Amino acid sequence: MGNQDRKNHWEKIYQTKDLKDVSWYQPTPTTSLEFVKQFDLPLNAKIIDVGGGDSLFVDHLLELGFTDVTVLDISEVALEKAKQRLGNNAHKVKWIMADAANFKPTEQYDFWHDRAAFHFLTNEQDINNYINTIQHFIKPNAILVVGTFSEQAPKKCSGIEIKQYSETSMTNRLQNFFEKIKCISVDHVTPFNTIQNFIFCSFRRIANPI
Repeated sequence: MGNQDRKNHWEKIYQTKDLKDVSWYQPTPTTSLEFVKQFDLPLNAKIIDVGGGDSLFVDHLLELGFTDVTVLDISEVALEKAKQRLGNNAHKVKWIMADAANFKPTEQYDFWHDRAAFHFLTNEQDINNYINTIQHFIKPNAILVVGTFSEQAPKKCSGIEIKQYSETSMTNRLQNFFEKIKCISVDHVTPFNTIQNFIFCSFRRIANPI
């Protein structure tokens, strides 16, 4: 799927479905928040949520007191919905409408979070572009957390193909610039009472890669 087709797909999804009617809906993103807690980030840490869209992760980050949060999504509609939900708190967040495959950051981050955006990149060039962006725009020793469908999960989500990952394949993709901290398997129960098995991995950016 090309960049424009991908954007059109997600704009249509967010135009036609409410937040509670999408498979990735989580009232409390427990796994992501546990990673935040594990790394004991300072409240002024630069955090980016890639593919955050209309998810509630940003709401929880603000409630915890984080002051430098960026949400990126390919869908303008998703970002507008999130802004409306947050109301006066929306101005506390940096909003970026961009495709993760060709996103050009303007700052470096302390904590890069991606739940279920990476696995929608199935073209090898898109995958490489995204990884190159991460490694250049995450600070030395900073943390990357990525959650994707596992090899036991569906091969499609929201009507389009995804790329499944295992702990090994995820680690191999990132090993030149990132040191794996841990990977966990998580069963996400959708609003339709189906199970999606995720692999969540955390990595530390190697300060001086060989």
